[in-house]
Amino acid sequence: MHSEDPQHPPIDWQRHEEELADVVQPPLNDDQGDEHDAPVLVDSAKAQQGPRLGATIRRGERRPVLPGWLRSGAELAYTLRWFTGYLGHVLAYHAVRIPKYAGKLVLRAPRGLFKVIGGFFRWLFDLEGEAVRQATVRTEDAEAYLKLSRQRDRRVRWRGIVALFLFAGLAVGAVTLAVGPYWWRWAALTVAVAVFGAVGAPADRPLLDTAVVRPRVAALTSDVVVRALSVLGVAGINQAIAKHPKAIGFPAPITRDGPGWRADVDLPPGVTVGEVMDRRDKLASGLGRPLGCVWPEGNADVSPSRLVLWVGDESMAASRQPAWPLLKASTVDVAKPFPFGTDPRGRLVHMELPYTNVLIGSIPGYGKTAAIQLPMLVTALDPYAELWGYEFKGTGGLDALAKVCARYASGADDDTAEAGLIALRELRAECQRRAAIIKRLPKDVCPDNKVTPELARRIKGLHWLVAGFDECQELFAHSEFGKEAGELAEKIIKLGRALGVILLLATQRPDAKSLPTGVSANVGTRYCLRVMGQLENDMVLGTSSYRNGIRATMFAKKDKGVGYLVGAADEAQIVRTFYLDGPTVENLAARADAARHAAGTLTVAPAETTAVRRDTVLEDTLAVIRADEPKVWMETLVARLAGLRPEVYGDLTRERLGAALRPYGISTTQVWGTDPDTGKSANRRGVERPAVADAVAERNRRRGDQAA
Repeated sequence: MHSEDPQHPPIDWQRHEEELADVVQPPLNDDQGDEHDAPVLVDSAKAQQGPRLGATIRRGERRPVLPGWLRSGAELAYTLRWFTGYLGHVLAYHAVRIPKYAGKLVLRAPRGLFKVIGGFFRWLFDLEGEAVRQATVRTEDAEAYLKLSRQRDRRVRWRGIVALFLFAGLAVGAVTLAVGPYWWRWAALTVAVAVFGAVGAPADRPLLDTAVVRPRVAALTSDVVVRALSVLGVAGINQAIAKHPKAIGFPAPITRDGPGWRADVDLPPGVTVGEVMDRRDKLASGLGRPLGCVWPEGNADVSPSRLVLWVGDESMAASRQPAWPLLKASTVDVAKPFPFGTDPRGRLVHMELPYTNVLIGSIPGYGKTAAIQLPMLVTALDPYAELWGYEFKGTGGLDALAKVCARYASGADDDTAEAGLIALRELRAECQRRAAIIKRLPKDVCPDNKVTPELARRIKGLHWLVAGFDECQELFAHSEFGKEAGELAEKIIKLGRALGVILLLATQRPDAKSLPTGVSANVGTRYCLRVMGQLENDMVLGTSSYRNGIRATMFAKKDKGVGYLVGAADEAQIVRTFYLDGPTVENLAARADAARHAAGTLTVAPAETTAVRRDTVLEDTLAVIRADEPKVWMETLVARLAGLRPEVYGDLTRERLGAALRPYGISTTQVWGTDPDTGKSANRRGVERPAVADAVAERNRRRGDQAA
């Protein structure tokens, strides 16, 4: 709370009403006595009364009894590990330097001895008052000199008695040391050297070296915050401060919050938090702090002008991040929240996978692959969850997880894009299959008509299924497969969340073409690292996020791995994801592979199966159509393909075969034929052999062009 401005004292409303009553009179007419014609004060004293105390207390925010690091087991463990490490470092640092400290004490002990002896004699003979006594001699004030002399005589007399007892005690001690064990003499000498060495230490050269150099950071004060806001160039702030120096309010005291300071600020009326966030670099300059230390956020639940400013002691990107808590875990449970990263205060931020889908976006090189790896690793470490992985950049960023993926493909070509499309078709069919299973379950087993953690473990076929698509813009923007892939992904996102099917999408080009609107609008959890514009920001984080102050455009070049996380908590969070290097991911994947072997849930690398189906579906279809057959029923093709490759086409259906042929321009038509089982003729859906032959020729030509 600021003190009242002497130039603008508070209004005395009672006196104000009395003055108005004297000046403003009702019109003189016959109805003058009518109380309805009396003037009514708009700003009356009653209107200015705030809500009752009880109402404000009920609506007030209760601060937690325990600090955050005590409420979280992980943070408590991390704090204890840090303190233990810090204490061990300090003890080891000084233990190594004990000979150095002993030498310093020996060299300083004579100086300390002389200081003690000199101080003792000054005290014994009252030499500290000698200057006053000499001054009275110069002024020839005999009476004052006699008083001072008598006072000195009394002091010296009783101090001499004390000194005699002290000397007697020293003599007794010396005799005791002389007749006692030899180690007594060494102990006494050690104590004497330590005491006199400490006394003889120069003021500018302490005995102990500094084991930990602590950075000196200036405290954050209201004056510093107001000064920083005033240099941003925001017209609303400057005009308000010019009219009233206290136009910027602080609803709560500025406090320490983790490794930094937190300030709740009420901006002047008409100024929004977004205007301040757009000038984060100027705000950091006004505060005199590095850009990575200054993190302005909004609190829209209170007001669009409520700014929550957190200023760290060190840059977020440069600060040491704790190790991922699951590094040593043998198995995990997908149904439970997992640590995704840390916020600017160093606190753990968790993410959940069940009943949501995840969208990750940023410009290239800021940590999308590292971010999508974390939920995929969590899925891999759960031996009862199924993981699919598709990487469309072609650099093999997810290859370490291939051994634990039931479906996997990596590449920047049409074949990989087609594999991703086939995966989406299978996920769509999986959703339909699971919906049929849930529909048949009794209400007491599945009361909410959705997959629960218990059902995922108990009922076969309802396990968690997580599919990660890195650089998904290559699939959604594909000229042949993009439209169908977008439609399938939208259906899976809408339906799969309740059926245990979860999509993880990462893109570096979040626009309407590369990220279908139906996909971006329905994803529940969003993580946006650095982007360059408002459109990309809102495509990843949701419509109006930029206007509400949630702006990933404010991240700088150094903020790699830092982004806005929306949907994992009630409020948007600035999160720095845990970074795991290649060898670490391989070790975790090997541990997950061993856990799946032990649990008997390892799926045989179906990446090969997917590749065989993708590469040979056209050739196989053409192979099972005889040269004298211009048209063939779909049922006939399915049966023949299943006989040709049972391990690949054993579960093939007419609908799935039609969907697999559609991207090559092969559509089904009405085909008249005879059923070999019944001998009856009928008109059914089928394909034409010339269309299949043309598709095979076109595909071979395209592959030849790519190879060239």
